[in-house]
Amino acid sequence: MSNSALQTLSSTTRDVYEQNAAAYDAQRSRAMFEAGWLTRFTACLPAGGRVLDLGCGAGEPIARWFIAEGFRVTGVDFADAMLDMVRARWPQGDWRAADMRTLDLGETFDGIIAWDSFFHLTVEEQRCAIHRMARHLRIGGSLLFTVGPDHGERSGSVAGKSVYHASLSPAEYATLLQDQGLRLTGFLAEDPECDSHSVMMARKNGD
Repeated sequence: MSNSALQTLSSTTRDVYEQNAAAYDAQRSRAMFEAGWLTRFTACLPAGGRVLDLGCGAGEPIARWFIAEGFRVTGVDFADAMLDMVRARWPQGDWRAADMRTLDLGETFDGIIAWDSFFHLTVEEQRCAIHRMARHLRIGGSLLFTVGPDHGERSGSVAGKSVYHASLSPAEYATLLQDQGLRLTGFLAEDPECDSHSVMMARKNGD
């Protein structure tokens, strides 16, 4: 895929969220089907630790979970409309405009989560993003992100608008994580207890 095609794809995804932020937020489930994985993830983090929420959106329900559990949350998103909403909900929070494709905050975190956001990247962008996420993770820190059940490209939907989804194979993810000093600690494809999300969790070596 050419650079111009990649840029168009990225812009299209951002535009869908910009134009449909309120509708997406209204439709976003608050049922907390994610609770099992979030509980497992937070059990690996130090009390009051720093969590980086990549693709934080409007903060519901993922950022709210970490805030309620006493973690210090830094949320990033590339859609200004989403950031406007999360800043209105938590005016004192640390919410930043950034793109995980070019992420370079110059900081490290105890945990990084990319829930329903990482899979918007192309397969090549994902390979590079794993390196960027690893750089932002402290030794002993944990990473939690949603992917696809296997290698491939698909279309998703945001407020009735089509958006791009992609995934590598579980084996390639495991290899890429290992190359960046992370050990795969959990993976379940289409978890029936998590609204059929495919979830991957890893820990940075050295703990």
